[in-house]
Amino acid sequence: MKFISTIIGFVLFVLFFGFALKNTQEVDLHFFLNYELRGPLVLMLLGFFVAGAVLGVLALTPTVFRHRRETNKHKTTIATLQTTVQQATTQPQPDSVNTQQ
Repeated sequence: MKFISTIIGFVLFVLFFGFALKNTQEVDLHFFLNYELRGPLVLMLLGFFVAGAVLGVLALTPTVFRHRRETNKHKTTIATLQTTVQQATTQPQPDSVNTQQ
């Protein structure tokens, strides 16, 4: 399986490298306030892909932290329930009977 994933990774690398070699022409990117950015098309695409991935990870961060907090809360609840059950299942010690009167 590792061999197949290595082959697929190599094929994807060759495809993306060929794409990069075919798209080296200069492009102009116009922003607001007459700001202009000039560079190769493949670098522009790569930059916006990375920026999108970073924004996606940042958008998921609060959800991940909320799930971690809930998981920890559930783990502590389970631990307290388990200790309660263990204490309830232990047999109580019988009262000592004093036979000497």
